[in-house]
Amino acid sequence: MTRYITGFDPSTGIRFVLFVQLVMAGLLLATNVFNTLSTVFTEPPVTQIGPVTPGDQTRDYRKDKRSPSLLHIEDPSAPSDFAVSPDQLTFSEQETEAFGRVLLLEGAIEQGDANRFDAFLSGVDRKPDLVALHSPGGSVSEAQAIGRLIRRKKLSTAVLARANCLSSCPYILAGGQDRIVSLRAIIGMHQHYYEQPRYIPVMFAVEDIQTNQGETMQFLIEMGIAPSLMLYSLKTPPEQIYALIKEELVRTKLATEIVDD
Repeated sequence: MTRYITGFDPSTGIRFVLFVQLVMAGLLLATNVFNTLSTVFTEPPVTQIGPVTPGDQTRDYRKDKRSPSLLHIEDPSAPSDFAVSPDQLTFSEQETEAFGRVLLLEGAIEQGDANRFDAFLSGVDRKPDLVALHSPGGSVSEAQAIGRLIRRKKLSTAVLARANCLSSCPYILAGGQDRIVSLRAIIGMHQHYYEQPRYIPVMFAVEDIQTNQGETMQFLIEMGIAPSLMLYSLKTPPEQIYALIKEELVRTKLATEIVDD
């Protein structure tokens, strides 16, 4: 026997659903405001300084300053061969005795850099033997586009002594057919930061973030890198950086060769 609900007004039901959605949106907004205010009045966690050692790999992250505390050497105050990274990704070639013709990618990674890099490679007389990296990071999608371009061109990548490859930069490193990392360099990761317009509802912002994370995992799989590499970024706040040690670089296959210098 079919039962009918009597006295039900559809317009009342719609108003009720809208009311519930408004309450949920208000709670989400209140939570965001509370979390923001709590960070203002809470002392930030103190991170260690000095050389990175196993179990002590998290450091403060500043995109505009190369921190000498991020060094796998006994004297963290030793001068660096690299200056502060440029605001824009630059490309320069040099001949080296150890690695042959090296193309150095240095600086922040911004939108349009993949196209600029492609145009640069099209204009060089000879294919570089190695693409060396020194970057504080930047755009994740652009770094992955550069990584795919490097793999398509069958180039090898490296992070050499005294260089940093932080934030999104490891995705460029991942693009190399061979991936060389010096024990005196730093490969660092942290949570991705995605620009989101303030008017986008929280549920859609979360969905977009999950989509981007899925694309990053797909990129790592394409490059032959263990997706577990993402754990080091997901567990590290954006204002900090997690420096990978030799065992982690080898286990995730981010490095295919580790060198002392």
